[in-house]
Amino acid sequence: MRLFAERGVEGVSVRQIAAAAGVSPGLVVHHFGSKEGLREEVDRYVAAVFEKVLDEAVAGGASGSVAEAIAGQLPEGSAVPGYLTRLLTAEGEAGRALFRRLFELSRQALAGMVESGTATPGRDPLVRAAFLLVNDLAVVLLRRRIQEVVGVDPLSAAGLERWGDELLAVYGGGLRGEGTR
Repeated sequence: MRLFAERGVEGVSVRQIAAAAGVSPGLVVHHFGSKEGLREEVDRYVAAVFEKVLDEAVAGGASGSVAEAIAGQLPEGSAVPGYLTRLLTAEGEAGRALFRRLFELSRQALAGMVESGTATPGRDPLVRAAFLLVNDLAVVLLRRRIQEVVGVDPLSAAGLERWGDELLAVYGGGLRGEGTR
């Protein structure tokens, strides 16, 4: 995943993947069939991470954002944000398929929140689900750029506090919302 995130799937050979994993290229092909098979497995893993995050958000009443839940799931230095950035911003079926999967998870999470009474579906539930997904993905995908301009990692504890305060102020009161500070 880290190599794919740094160089793109096309920019990495099976030999490089094997060297990074400390195994032979034949073993990579044996387990995954091809580099494309490995990429598909990485896509499944990333989708599973998001599925777990969204399931926990629904089960917990969705008091925080998906970005906050992701921060709790990913270890420091995780390759998931970089992989997502490359995959979701590139043309290709893999990125489209993963985004559709993440959107479906977001739609299901919103439906669960509506059922539990913690959200309303809005006038257009599909747009609302996409809006919520894109807003939270933006924090994950642009994490380093945000850190550069605001001076704190938005997925760190301090960053989540600052980001969350503004997020809730805007969601709760529009651009006139003051927040809690």
